[in-house]
Amino acid sequence: MKTRLAELRTAFDNTIWGSHFDSLSSGRVFIVRLMRLVLVLARDLSQGQLTLRAMSLVYTTLLSIVPLLALSFSVLKAFGVYNQVQPMLLKFLEPLGEKGVEITNRIIQFIQNMNVGVLGSVGLALLLYTAVSLVQKIEESFNFIWHVDRARGVGERFSRYLSTLLVGPILLFAALGMTAAVMSMAFVRDLLEFEPLGWLAAQGGRLMPYLFVIGAFTFIYVFIPNTKVRIGPALAGGIVGGILWQSAGWVFALFAAGSTKYAAIYSSFAILILFMLWLYLSWLILLFGASVAFYVQHPEYRVQESGEPRLSSRMRERLALTLMGMIARRHLEGSNPWTAEALAEALRVPLRTVETLLDALKAGGVVAQTTDEPRGYVPARDLGTVSAKQLLDLVRGAGEDRYLSIASLPTPEPIEEMLRRIDRATDAALEGMTVKDLTGPLPESPPAQTGPRAVNA
Repeated sequence: MKTRLAELRTAFDNTIWGSHFDSLSSGRVFIVRLMRLVLVLARDLSQGQLTLRAMSLVYTTLLSIVPLLALSFSVLKAFGVYNQVQPMLLKFLEPLGEKGVEITNRIIQFIQNMNVGVLGSVGLALLLYTAVSLVQKIEESFNFIWHVDRARGVGERFSRYLSTLLVGPILLFAALGMTAAVMSMAFVRDLLEFEPLGWLAAQGGRLMPYLFVIGAFTFIYVFIPNTKVRIGPALAGGIVGGILWQSAGWVFALFAAGSTKYAAIYSSFAILILFMLWLYLSWLILLFGASVAFYVQHPEYRVQESGEPRLSSRMRERLALTLMGMIARRHLEGSNPWTAEALAEALRVPLRTVETLLDALKAGGVVAQTTDEPRGYVPARDLGTVSAKQLLDLVRGAGEDRYLSIASLPTPEPIEEMLRRIDRATDAALEGMTVKDLTGPLPESPPAQTGPRAVNA
């Protein structure tokens, strides 16, 4: 039995992970890609990173929900629509049933008791920091999902987040107010009396909660990560996340309605337990939708092993030389510079791998990044002045000073002599070659690959 199961698993792995798309029909390609997406999402959930970050966001939410709502409450109060905060909070906590109403009333009471005028400058700064910290934690979680190492600067964070926290509620309630105003117009009411317009409006009203959540999730997926997220993948993640969130609300409402035993065990803490469970489920669904958006935009990460591909030494050299040749060729042609995303797509290599090597070339002074949007890469020096050997040495030595340098490593003399002979042979073989000689075109039909497995060491 074990042998048979092992054979079936091997056959399944070969079908899903070993398939070359060039040899499959369009229908089978769709099925294989869908299966890969389902499997990598299940793998990410089972590894626990999403659940761990959802737990962290629950803790941050408990600390920052009152300052966050107080900040929005203050802005909305200036526009006379502060009374809309409570209905929105009730809608979010609707799955908790009567306990959601009690939690909402307590939060609103905390907000009303908070007097910003007596906080002082230090207290106001702490209030703003607490509100911003939640969005910062969300960004860190999204950056992890999107394999982004660099976070936004402190100044950009505050300006970007505060503008969202201050302007976002105004735009939200303005849109809701305009919708309500249009629906209350006599002309619109008369139109809705005719079929099938009335039926379509009724069905649209049922779908409105889904559309609202999907739109909110899509906006978050585009706005929060410190990388460029296309609308299509963000919408795909928003649809999955929005449907899951609305459906989870119904299931959780049934769970909360039958949770009398929790009240008997935890007494007055039962409300807090249910509130934390709903927050955890909400954050987990939001992060899961972000994972869907990531894998839709970056199908090269739908591989059997998680994490970034581990480049071998020769693959690192080959990829860096290829990147430099493509950048140089585009520069000589006078075309628009390559962006990191375009290079990754053309070479079928994960974006983070390409960005790592581009950073090494940039640190070595052979490429520079443009200031225009989208940011591209151009040669930083005359192509004829950078020898191929210099470029190769730059790629080989990139990053070694961070942990261990050649000078600090005790090496026996026979090995030193062998390495010197290799260097002399390389110098002789590459004599007279410059970066300008690397500017050949890519093959029209590159070998079919299934993703980062092709570059794993």
